[in-house]
Amino acid sequence: MNLNESTTATVELAATRPMPFDANGLIRVILGPVAGLLVWLSPLPIDPTAQKVFAIVFFMIVYWVTEPVEHSVTALIGSYLFWALHVSKFSVAFSGFVSTTPWFLFGGLLIGEAATTTGLAKRLGYVVLHKLGTSYSQLLLGVITLSFLLNFLVPSGPARVSVIAPILIGIVAAFNLGRGSNVAKGLFLILSYTSVLFDKMMLSGASAILTRGILQEQAGVEIFWSQWFFAYLPAALITIFVSWLTIRWLYPAELNELPEGEKYLRESLLEMGPWTREQKKVLVWVLLALTMWATDFIHHVDPAVIGLGAGLLLILPKIGVLDTKAIRHVNFLVVAFSAGALSMGNVLIQTQALNAVTETLVSHIGPLLSNPFYASITLYWGGILYHFLLANNQSMLSTSLPLLLQVTAGHGYNPITLGLIWSFAGGSGNFFVYQSAVLVLGYSYGYFEGRDLLKVGAALTIIQAALMMALVPLYWPLIGLNWIK
Repeated sequence: MNLNESTTATVELAATRPMPFDANGLIRVILGPVAGLLVWLSPLPIDPTAQKVFAIVFFMIVYWVTEPVEHSVTALIGSYLFWALHVSKFSVAFSGFVSTTPWFLFGGLLIGEAATTTGLAKRLGYVVLHKLGTSYSQLLLGVITLSFLLNFLVPSGPARVSVIAPILIGIVAAFNLGRGSNVAKGLFLILSYTSVLFDKMMLSGASAILTRGILQEQAGVEIFWSQWFFAYLPAALITIFVSWLTIRWLYPAELNELPEGEKYLRESLLEMGPWTREQKKVLVWVLLALTMWATDFIHHVDPAVIGLGAGLLLILPKIGVLDTKAIRHVNFLVVAFSAGALSMGNVLIQTQALNAVTETLVSHIGPLLSNPFYASITLYWGGILYHFLLANNQSMLSTSLPLLLQVTAGHGYNPITLGLIWSFAGGSGNFFVYQSAVLVLGYSYGYFEGRDLLKVGAALTIIQAALMMALVPLYWPLIGLNWIK
């Protein structure tokens, strides 16, 4: 039974008999409020306002972990509770919505929607894979390269997987080896895992944009698109190579050459026909935005201004390509989550609630951050451990990065460097499917299993750790990203 048949059967079954009582679902719904209420009523030796803030934050964390509702809904509920329970003013409780960060993200989503709906992203996918070759080894390299290049056009890991996966399904079928073959596993594993990693290496994914927003709002520092790009460019290039080697080692091909592969890709391109006017429009606007982003260290135009401007241009009649129906496909919940997460961090700062735990953390992790080498190890592995608790990377960032900035504020550490490391740690260490929506989507196609992801994740997590221990103390100071300001 395929996915569509399964969905139809489920709907028909639901229509013919009442839904059974879901005890697990009920527990997940009430667990957050109960946990928050316990913190609210407990006789803690801290300021009453800080205790109320922590009660609401604890409720949000529990909901983000157990996921009884969508993450953005939890963020909105939290902002509402901060305001409705008089923990903070409305202007603080919903301050994230007037930040540039969620609107930067919205602009990126519009660009991605335009590249997807016009077929531009898929066309470039066929071109890249066709140019790099159709043996198993060449296809692996092509998928990794394509995932990296599409990050400029489609700033969303799930969206990139959705674009590339149908191409790979056709290629796997052409190999005639089946879903459980090493070829099928290797192609889908490398697509899923690198889509997660590349999201953190460029200021385009939701988590990277959220990190930028937190640094801007709570540390008062500005990080440029070009600065983020060049900070991780060596890591991205090395990741392309080591990911390719890792998959070839773990999943050697049963059949390396694909005799009909070139024909399949060539015919797929022919079926798409010539370049359309809409595809050319999107390409022009994206290239213009990329040029502006890459030179933002010269003109100092806010990356959010550029991103949202390009997205809005793609909506305009004649100039753009998106109609009202296409705009409705944009995931506005991601924008709301980003705004709500920023609001939570602002409440923690404005009410001075973080002061209650800052001294304790300073005494424990302070000595481990004394130099860039130790800092890279501590923050990278600490971020991975925290990622196990909060699988959603944006939840991890919104609940921990403000605290880390507060802890390190008086020690002369560079907040930009700290933010870059912590954001990257949240995108690494993915051993299980639940840790990323991108991995969930890649897994849903049925070409690899959980234990396959564990093997790949373990190997690449160690490699990424080695990269960070080299980048932070050796390369980043060369581009002005010193650990000590």
